[in-house]
Amino acid sequence: MSTPKVESEQHGELNCWRITTDSAELLVAQQGAQVLSYQRLGEPPLLWLSDQALFNRGKSVRAGVPVCWPWFGNLQRNPLAVQQQFQGNDAPAHGLVRGRDWQLLGIDSTGDEVQLSFGLPETQGALAGWPHKIELTLEIRLGAHLAFNLTSRNLGDEKVTLSQALHSYFAVSDVRSVRVEGVKGRDYIETLADWEQRTQQTDLAFSGETDRIYLDTPAELSIIDPAWERRIRISSSGSRSAVIWNPWTERAAQLPDMADDGWQRMLCIETANVWDDIVELAPGASHTLSLTLSSENL
Repeated sequence: MSTPKVESEQHGELNCWRITTDSAELLVAQQGAQVLSYQRLGEPPLLWLSDQALFNRGKSVRAGVPVCWPWFGNLQRNPLAVQQQFQGNDAPAHGLVRGRDWQLLGIDSTGDEVQLSFGLPETQGALAGWPHKIELTLEIRLGAHLAFNLTSRNLGDEKVTLSQALHSYFAVSDVRSVRVEGVKGRDYIETLADWEQRTQQTDLAFSGETDRIYLDTPAELSIIDPAWERRIRISSSGSRSAVIWNPWTERAAQLPDMADDGWQRMLCIETANVWDDIVELAPGASHTLSLTLSSENL
């Protein structure tokens, strides 16, 4: 077993690190503490990196696992308690931390496992329009699997309410031939039909644009990809909701950082705290959103 290798790289305007072990390779950007790509050696990528990704400062890359915090999506679609935390005029989609450089707190390795720790000091009272004091850290662990721990700890004197997500882009052979296990029988919000609440009757397959918030999700969801003979396991804790998204043809054509046919090769399953699954932090309290990604042959 060789020692894991950590190399600094520049992608466009972004500082990045490439971590290589005997079994896997990971690319992480300092901006957003965003994992951009992850692949087990000798296997197809597990996380998707857009062929037309833009590596620009201040803008999240269409790839990997962006961190959405302290709200998810359109702030006005969040519960009132989350909306009221923000006092600014311009509320960007998916919160305030994706386009900021995080501090690399440390890189540690044991055997064939590497752990990266990131923090974002601005969340402790320096985010414009969001005057709360939260210690926000992200641990990324590359070993037999890829694991994330996103921890929010309230350093202030008042309760803070937030929504969040680890906005994972998964690589698939063709989204039209894959299905998602674990959502059968679960209620979901159909955002493309006036935000109606519905119930999923079967495993989820894809035949058009998809943008759904699944409620009371189990601790594990799976992507079944017959062409690649692969199951991707998405295991989580600290979360009871998931967002499943694919832009399909018309929406993809409107995105400058996605090829017109890029939608065929990706599927977002976002481990989240959204809708009624928000995080309420009393003074001194903390919450950890955990995600573990793994794959196995069918």
